[in-house]
Amino acid sequence: MVRSYLLLLFCVCCWGSNFVFGSMLVHEFAPLLLSAFRLTATSLCLLSYAWVTRKLGRLSKRDWWLLVPLAIFGTLLNQASFFTGLQTVDATTAALILSLAPLTIALLARVFLKETFSIQMVLGSVVAITGVFFVVGKSGGIHISIGILYIFMAMFTFAISVIIMRKLTERIDAFSATLYSTVLGSGLMVPVAIIKEPLTQVSPHVWAWVLLFASGIVMQGLCSVIWNVQLQRVGAGKAAIFLNLQPFVAMMVGFLLLGTAVTGTQMIGSLLIVGGVVLATLQRRARIDDIGRMSSSSGLK
Repeated sequence: MVRSYLLLLFCVCCWGSNFVFGSMLVHEFAPLLLSAFRLTATSLCLLSYAWVTRKLGRLSKRDWWLLVPLAIFGTLLNQASFFTGLQTVDATTAALILSLAPLTIALLARVFLKETFSIQMVLGSVVAITGVFFVVGKSGGIHISIGILYIFMAMFTFAISVIIMRKLTERIDAFSATLYSTVLGSGLMVPVAIIKEPLTQVSPHVWAWVLLFASGIVMQGLCSVIWNVQLQRVGAGKAAIFLNLQPFVAMMVGFLLLGTAVTGTQMIGSLLIVGGVVLATLQRRARIDDIGRMSSSSGLK
């Protein structure tokens, strides 16, 4: 069990660091090209794993009605908005905004899946939203930049993809849904990136290419496989608790690698956001399980 927890911690540290590495890479590559290259690397990694283990479920025609929207929202729009936002938003702020995903998922589940939204969820939402005001606030008030809007879009598209994934995994296993949506999303992203952004907008530095493909293979490919395996051993509910560490990992790695200052308001905001999410989902085991299962398929990590 200790080994499983260490592996889960490794995944969360990688995903938290991904915010910082993404912030570095968007200064070396145009955001859509960056997304396309990384998704291609991730797709190849997942396809290789599926080929070796032969863990690839078959799709019916009805599955495609959910798979296509999942690829559009969970991969194409999510990745594009995430890396575009990181051009102007620091990794810590992005990680804290994206930590609102569990609450957004709960709201969407209430609307589309008719799930209950308890008083505890309301209180947790209020606490977490208060934390957001601390995170995006400045001395002169609240300033919502276009970059922050893109990060909010990344969070929202991820939440939508969780709802779609929840319906799709009633029909096929989570790994197959993740693989198919990633490969399809990659196929959609590549032509869009080539049309919108010339191939000249890529880094001439070897380290940037190594970091790009390493992050795509390790953080989105390898970690998703490790996470899925450990979910079966410790349960999705326990595993999802580790996800609350992502903002703190992003904060520390950003400080160490980029020298990003950690302000007092950010610390207060991070405590409020994480505390609000924990309060809202503390006794919502089914929803926490869904978030844990979806974490391996998100481009946000």
